[in-house]
Amino acid sequence: MPEISEQEINQQHLQQVNKALDSGLFVHARKLLQNMPAYDAALILESSPAKTRDIVWQLIDADLHGEILEELNEEVRKGILKSMRPEKVAAAAEGMDVDDVAEVLRTLPDSDYQEVLNSMDSQDRARVEAALSYDEESAGGIMNTDTITLRPDVTVDVVLRYLRLKGTLPEATDSFYVVDRHDLFIGAVSLSALVTAQPETNVSKLIDKEVQAIPADMPVTEVAQLFERHDWFSTPIIDQNGHLLGRITIDDVVDIIREEAEHSMMSMAGLGDEADTFAPVVKSARQRSIWLGVNLLTALLAVAVTSMFNDILSQLTILAILNSLVPSMGGVAGNQTLTLVIRGLALGHIGDSNSKNLLIKELAVGFLNGLLWALLIASVVGLWKQDLNLGLVIAVAMLMNLTAAGVAGVTIPLFLKKVNIDPALAGGVLLTTITDVVGIFAFLGTATLMLGN
Repeated sequence: MPEISEQEINQQHLQQVNKALDSGLFVHARKLLQNMPAYDAALILESSPAKTRDIVWQLIDADLHGEILEELNEEVRKGILKSMRPEKVAAAAEGMDVDDVAEVLRTLPDSDYQEVLNSMDSQDRARVEAALSYDEESAGGIMNTDTITLRPDVTVDVVLRYLRLKGTLPEATDSFYVVDRHDLFIGAVSLSALVTAQPETNVSKLIDKEVQAIPADMPVTEVAQLFERHDWFSTPIIDQNGHLLGRITIDDVVDIIREEAEHSMMSMAGLGDEADTFAPVVKSARQRSIWLGVNLLTALLAVAVTSMFNDILSQLTILAILNSLVPSMGGVAGNQTLTLVIRGLALGHIGDSNSKNLLIKELAVGFLNGLLWALLIASVVGLWKQDLNLGLVIAVAMLMNLTAAGVAGVTIPLFLKKVNIDPALAGGVLLTTITDVVGIFAFLGTATLMLGN
């Protein structure tokens, strides 16, 4: 029997809930939602139009609100939080990880944000405020302060008795962090080392001082790269003076990687990575109109270049037919290079030390591809129209544009990165402009020189 994919399971859940709502079986819908994992309930909310979403949220047990808020994307979460009173948000935040509470609070208006903080007990409020003091794209912004610390001068027996009294461990605990009396980070003791050591052994003898602590201001993308490089499960976070602040676990890093992937994909279309699929029509139209406007301006630039060659176009109508071919090929070639470079920048493969080598390589690739396809299209057009000069014109233009596309595909993202503009967001529009303008100018300009009377 074939296995059912996760997407099919999610669609089944959505259909079951929608069917119950359409039939007025709200009690049944509530039971369905209560029996779902938080992630699946969040998908139901994200997959529902605004009116249905409000009903679904009201049917979900308030005890599950915190877990589900953690799983929602930012846009959907904002919409739901707008309908919640501050004390309800504070109640939902109880039991949530500190980094998740901080993420939720960042989406609230300032007045509600302060009310929610005031509704928390002093210990929780202090932890959340500590996380909120760091940039949300830094290690401190996603850290969890729920950690167990040890002193180096106690025995394993004392630690184990303390853990038995405590009864539970923080989620995803694989190590305990050792600090001195001033909370300065010393090292880590793995859970396996602790439970296999002799009871009378001092913690100081089990410390792994090679454990790398991450500064709280490190960007989250660098954190993800370190986890990937070292296969970490968790790592401690320290301030600039070496005091232990908290930890980051692998589940936080998986979220970072997923968000980066979504950001790159959505930015290619000029959309935010947290865009709500079922956002209101006016809001969606407004968000998309910005980049449509930018694209229109760049398209008008290409039209302006075309209009410079009206004379040759009026003499040879075949040029008007072939005019879109060269820019189209350049756009595809350029986007291949652009995607490769953006990926390389995201993974840390490209920097000042090797960008020149990459440029030379892509220049050579562009020239080689240009030569190949120039010869092919020249042969096709020459045989089709029985005109070798026309074939030569499109061959020269193809060679020029594919070479230019290779160079632009490298230089555009490198330049945008240097001026702190997201290459994934603006790179595609700039590249299309360059390949269109160069392609049209190369084709019609060469035609004017070789075929014009």
